[in-house]
Amino acid sequence: MNRGCCVARPKPWEVDDELWAVIEPLLPNVERRTRHPDRLTFLGILFVLHAGISWEHLPQELGFGSGMTCGAGLAEWSEAGVWPRPHKVLLARLHSANALDLSQAAVDGSHIRALKGGSKTGRTPVDRGRTGSKHHLITDATGIPLAATLTGGNRNDVTQFIPLLEAVPPVRGKRGRPLRRPDTVLGDRGYDHDKYRRLVWDLGVKPLIARRGTEHGSGLGIQRWVVERTFAHLHWFRRLRIRWKIRDDIHEAFLTLGCALIRWRRLRSRC
Repeated sequence: MNRGCCVARPKPWEVDDELWAVIEPLLPNVERRTRHPDRLTFLGILFVLHAGISWEHLPQELGFGSGMTCGAGLAEWSEAGVWPRPHKVLLARLHSANALDLSQAAVDGSHIRALKGGSKTGRTPVDRGRTGSKHHLITDATGIPLAATLTGGNRNDVTQFIPLLEAVPPVRGKRGRPLRRPDTVLGDRGYDHDKYRRLVWDLGVKPLIARRGTEHGSGLGIQRWVVERTFAHLHWFRRLRIRWKIRDDIHEAFLTLGCALIRWRRLRSRC
C-alpha cells in the first residue's frame, strides 16, 4: 500500500520555516502593547487573505489570535512599508535561480467590486455601473508578478501602463547591474494609444500592442495569456475577489502580499 497518498498536505495559509526566514527579518522591531507573536499574526493575515472573511470571523480555534490583533498587525506593517520588501527579495531569488524572464512582459487589468466604496473606486462600466476598483498587473514572460497597482473601476487600463513599468523595482540576485525594465511589453487593445507607445519607448521598452479596428488573431494572445493566468491565481485569494475595506492601503497590502506568495510558490517549484 502506498502510504504517501495519506500524508496531509499543508494548508495554503501555513508558513514553513523557509518562508518565515524570508519574512521575519523584514518586519519592524517595535514594541507592542500586546506581545502577540509576529508569526501567528502573519498566519492570521494569510488565513483572512485566503478565506476572504472579515477580521472578526477569524476562527479562534486556529490559535492565531483575535482578528482585531491580526488586522492591527497588517495595518501596522503596511504603514511601516513592509510589503514591498519581500517583493524585492523574492524577485532577486527568482533571478538568482534563473527563473525570471524579463525579455518580455505582459500587462492587463481586472475589475473587482468595492462594496463599501472608498478611495480608488469608481463606477465600473463592465458591472452595470456599480462601484468597483481595478487591479492592474505586469508579469514577466512566464507570469511571475513584477508589480501591481490599484485604481478606481472607471480608470482605463492604459493610464496604468507607465506606472506599472515604473513600479518594477531593480532586480538583483546576480553579479553586475540589476535588471530594471523588460525588453518588450505586450498589451491588448485597451493599451492602444500612440501617446503611451511613445512614453513606453522613452523608458527603453518596446511596446507590442494590439491595434483597435484590426481583426483578432494577431498572435499576441498566445504570449499574453500568462498575465491572465496570474490574475486567476491572484483571485484565488478570496479577499482579492471583492474589496471589502474602505481603506485602499489595506486592500493594496493584500494585493502585494498575494503577488509575493505567487512568487514564493514559483520559487519553491524551481527548488
